[in-house]
Amino acid sequence: MEDSDGEDIVETPELPLEIIVYILRFLHPSDRKEASLVCRSWYYASQDQRFQKNVTFCFPASASSLELVRGLGRKSRCSLIISQLDGFSISRSLLLEVGLCLGPKVESLALPGSSITEASLLTLLPRLTSLRRLDLRGLDSLFMSGAFLSREEHRQQVRSALCGLEELDLSDLRYLSDLTFNRLTGCTPRLRRLSLAGCHIAFEFDPYRGCPVGAVEDSSALLSLRNLRRLLTEQKSTLVALDLSRTSITPESLRTIAQVPDLVLKELFLHGCKELTDYSVEILVKHQPSLHKLDISGCTELTSRSVEAISKGLKSLTQLSLSRDWRITEKGLADLLSVPSLRTLDLSECLHINGTEIVKGLKGSNAGRAKLDALNLRSCTYIRDLAVFSLTQLLGDSLRELDLTSCDNVTDLSVRAVATYLQKLVVLRLGWCKEVTDWGLLGMVQTTNCELDEDSGDKGPRFTRTFGNMGFFKPPRMPFEDRPKLVTQNDLEQFKQQAGASLLALNRLQELDLSACSKLTDSSITQVVHYPDLHRLSLSMLPEITDASLASVAWHCRSLTSLALSHCPGISDRGVAQAAPYLHRLQHLYLSCCNNITDRSLFLLVQHCKRLRTLDISRCKNISSTTVDLLQSQLPFLENIHYKFIGGADLIQTV
Repeated sequence: MEDSDGEDIVETPELPLEIIVYILRFLHPSDRKEASLVCRSWYYASQDQRFQKNVTFCFPASASSLELVRGLGRKSRCSLIISQLDGFSISRSLLLEVGLCLGPKVESLALPGSSITEASLLTLLPRLTSLRRLDLRGLDSLFMSGAFLSREEHRQQVRSALCGLEELDLSDLRYLSDLTFNRLTGCTPRLRRLSLAGCHIAFEFDPYRGCPVGAVEDSSALLSLRNLRRLLTEQKSTLVALDLSRTSITPESLRTIAQVPDLVLKELFLHGCKELTDYSVEILVKHQPSLHKLDISGCTELTSRSVEAISKGLKSLTQLSLSRDWRITEKGLADLLSVPSLRTLDLSECLHINGTEIVKGLKGSNAGRAKLDALNLRSCTYIRDLAVFSLTQLLGDSLRELDLTSCDNVTDLSVRAVATYLQKLVVLRLGWCKEVTDWGLLGMVQTTNCELDEDSGDKGPRFTRTFGNMGFFKPPRMPFEDRPKLVTQNDLEQFKQQAGASLLALNRLQELDLSACSKLTDSSITQVVHYPDLHRLSLSMLPEITDASLASVAWHCRSLTSLALSHCPGISDRGVAQAAPYLHRLQHLYLSCCNNITDRSLFLLVQHCKRLRTLDISRCKNISSTTVDLLQSQLPFLENIHYKFIGGADLIQTV
């Protein structure tokens, strides 16, 4: 082949598909998605079967979704989340198309925010012969009449399709009754996971019959404990996970469930079950000692007695949530941290925790202590630098996620300890740690402030012309009077030359929250927030940062999918103009109360950030509703846009 000048042009041979697939194996899923847009052969390589595990497609009920469903017919298997379904023709046509094009390929189906009838659902369910997970949470329209699956022929059709179903989510159903529950679960004989969170379940005692409600006959109004126990007994050989969060379960009801013969639960979720007591936890631990995951967060009657029971009885525990169990103290935590299998611990809003016993439990031998992957200490206001310093040293080899949000006494010393010892961190949350400054992020020691000159300094209060300040009447200095010494250009030059541990050392970070750390400025954000794999970043309520920080973040963190800059008065159109060209992957952007943001920024988002799904521009007074309308029409994936009080108007809209 020759060009116009007569010179030979050597065509580059296309790489074999197997080679491209091999290359894509080393990329993060978000990077692989970008690579698939290079050309047709790279797209085909990205569709290789090994990359299609746990891939879920989300789309609303609309005419444009019909073509998407037809395109998915080329895939060997898929999971679907279809929102906003109703009883109109578009929804019925979409469900019919899913059944015809994807029927035996669908492994998981969820229908959030929908209101559909039994007839619509029955056009789809019998065709889903490979379904493993069904999410019907909040679909009251199906259960309100009590006639769901009342006809035998319908039950037979559904039973043949759902005989292999493993996960069933019936959360937040107000009208779930014994009758409808029996009909549906009778079609799913091999359940492994069942969620009834937020359902109205009759756990209470009937004084007239001397037995639990529903103990004699099936109820057409409520799901009863008797029927739930019957299901657990029938499917005890397969059922391993149960979610009863936000229900009115009582200690005696939990005992009834825990004592089902031969039932071996691995996961149990009881979040927000406020009637549970220490006694009920002790009974649970005694009869279900094989639990791996336990969530008893928001069970406000529980004390450290429950922690001690868990420590002694659940030797295979991997995840435990005690969040908002306000009566829990340090007692028992040392023994809990001596459970070698424990990987995730949530103690957020446990107000009496200071970390002393956690450290004590982690100081045991390597074989006899927990190797935590995730630790949540949010709003544990007694946590101080000494505890954080000890924890970082003890968990340096294992910890991947650390949440210190609203730990008021955490300072720069803790930040330097995190940067020094926890270099495998993937998630770090320091929001509302108001004592954290630029010095901590930079890994430097703040130089001593110069003393005020005696002649120019404040000599304190004078009470009369003859009675001056004698010293002991001088009021104590308050914490808010001490402004940190600003980082100078010379300090930054020193930072660039030193090998000390700054947050730059956390090069694996995928999520970072620095919101409301009000002493941070451009000096640290521009120098430290350089994470190529960072997906989520929150810099909200940082009054000192400017467009320089936004531009630097966009340049160095091009994998961002979520960026929060609300209440940052220094952010303007100029910063958005510099940042937007590098934020092609951005899906969620929060700019509320940024009054220097105008319509120009929205035009830039339309041009560069075409994958936006959520945008918050509430209280941005220089944005017009006309431009918002244009934005909605130009961004195809935009689902939620909040624009309350824009342009001085009292208006809120959620798409």
